[in-house]
Amino acid sequence: MLRRWLDSFLLAPLRRANDEQRTHVAAAAGADWHVAVVLVTVAVMLTIQQYVFRSGNVWLALDALGSVLDRSTHTRLVDAASAPENSQLAGLMFWAFGQCAVYVAGPLLVVKLLFRRPLADFGAKLPGMFACAWAYLIMAAVMLPCVLYVSTSERFLHTYPFYRLALGESPWPRFLIWEVCYALQFVSLEFFFRGFLLHGTRRRFGAYSIYVMMVPYCMIHFNKPALETLGAITAGIVLGFMSLKTRSIWMGAGLHIFVAWTMDAAALWRTGRL
Repeated sequence: MLRRWLDSFLLAPLRRANDEQRTHVAAAAGADWHVAVVLVTVAVMLTIQQYVFRSGNVWLALDALGSVLDRSTHTRLVDAASAPENSQLAGLMFWAFGQCAVYVAGPLLVVKLLFRRPLADFGAKLPGMFACAWAYLIMAAVMLPCVLYVSTSERFLHTYPFYRLALGESPWPRFLIWEVCYALQFVSLEFFFRGFLLHGTRRRFGAYSIYVMMVPYCMIHFNKPALETLGAITAGIVLGFMSLKTRSIWMGAGLHIFVAWTMDAAALWRTGRL
């Protein structure tokens, strides 16, 4: 029984992906420009992410908006962002919405205008998203004690949460607004890596598209604590497999948000701010 379950749960999705690969490669009979476009788009988007959408660049972005907004609106926007109580949130929101733009806008243009394919082909489908909900619940249960353990390290507490609550500051509204923005960028991240990149290369690389996706996913964690970066390798493979199996990113996005919010809550609890 265990062998049958392992074959059905683990091996069948990998065989299906490899069967699709063989069929696709045989039909293509040459260069696959789709996979080349996906990989170049990923490289360009990650480069923009690295050099443009840093939180400190919010002031450059506000200056640039001065050329498209009327003077009164631009002045109010700059004054609101530069107010001492808002400046931290302004920088983080610029970063978060920048991630959403990088992770969604570029791939969306490629999928809809160039490939002319539905987003459902790239993991954004809703039907069947709860088929393996139990597996994600198990992963959440496993991650919870891991988060509580790593939250004891100084590096972790120095990193999280990104929004630093001042002494006596209430979580409402700024911290909670940030947490919503934080969650949105995780949905975008899942679409980019476990959707666009994974399913955009699946027909060319089969099951190995999981590992093609895992490498840049690990690399975006290089400025995080070492344990988190190492964990990203495992998380990338596991979430990549689940997306390959279910052809959906949504439960993976929910799990990612759960872990991220748990990390922030643990950091606040350890530092006595929660």
